[in-house]
Amino acid sequence: MSTTSETEQTPKRNPNTMYNWIAGIGFTFFIAFLGYLLAMVPGFNHVGQLASAIIIAVVYRQLFGYPEVLRAGITFSSKRLLRVAIILYGLKLNIDIVLRDGLGLLARDALIILFAISLTVWLAKVLKADKMISLLLGVGTGVCGAAAIAAVAPIVKSKDEDTAIGVGIIALMGTVFSIVYTVLRPILPIDALDYGIWSGMSLHELAHVAIAAEPAGQDALAIALLAKLGRVFLLVPLCFILIFLMRRKNAANGEQNTKVAFPYFLLGFILLSILGSYVFGHSIPVSDNVMQGVYTLTSWLLTAAMVGLGLNVSFKDLRARALKPLLAMTIASICLSIFAYFII
Repeated sequence: MSTTSETEQTPKRNPNTMYNWIAGIGFTFFIAFLGYLLAMVPGFNHVGQLASAIIIAVVYRQLFGYPEVLRAGITFSSKRLLRVAIILYGLKLNIDIVLRDGLGLLARDALIILFAISLTVWLAKVLKADKMISLLLGVGTGVCGAAAIAAVAPIVKSKDEDTAIGVGIIALMGTVFSIVYTVLRPILPIDALDYGIWSGMSLHELAHVAIAAEPAGQDALAIALLAKLGRVFLLVPLCFILIFLMRRKNAANGEQNTKVAFPYFLLGFILLSILGSYVFGHSIPVSDNVMQGVYTLTSWLLTAAMVGLGLNVSFKDLRARALKPLLAMTIASICLSIFAYFII
């Protein structure tokens, strides 16, 4: 007969574990809410909720340190909720419109993505900038900003801190470029539709495209979003190309295990893109209010996830590792704008 009691044999569970997990998730949404409020302040209204929330998260980390007791919930937001947000982001991609009306733009979008990533990576090499952050910035610049960075991060095995730095830079710089575009619009010798195509092919995120193109009129905004959706569409083949390249790199380095974790959430992104393009609103009626609600939920989930990543950022590392990638990305973005202008 064993002298060890049943109580001693059973591992003790921390009754506060679930509470801390929920509190950690709630904490990321709280900072996301603060970012929402900050985005209402003049000046920050152009920056947007996502970038504002990341700024608050990074500042909190520097002042108070990482809230270790909430780590489990924060990690859940930065990883699990991030994947859910990317899956829901697929509803914003109307494949039918891209394939029906945007095939010509799609070819130019492919050139844009190749140009942006290649130039950013090359400049990073010349400037001796951090390779991982520069690659993420190249992808974000070429495709669709934060969502693209979040999608490729697990494929290229990016650290959470690098992902957060990349997202923060792309959100802030994309906002700057969208404002510059609105200033340049009246003096550019192109019509509203060409301006819309230029904005859609060269700006970083859907929100940035909307900010820049809306003042040019509804037709310009529609063609701008179509050009941008083509770049979002190309995120899927880009991810598969990166998986292939990472496997080749691992094999070349003599690694026995050359497998690269497949981002299965990408399948959800594709599925919802198909449903949003051919089912919702067609076979299954869905009101605009419902879809708008899903888009809002997506934005909040993505913001909370980015807060979780932002809490991993140290200013010391930011100064040491982000300045040169920022320079490379800024030069590449300017060159991309010029390149896109001449192929519209």
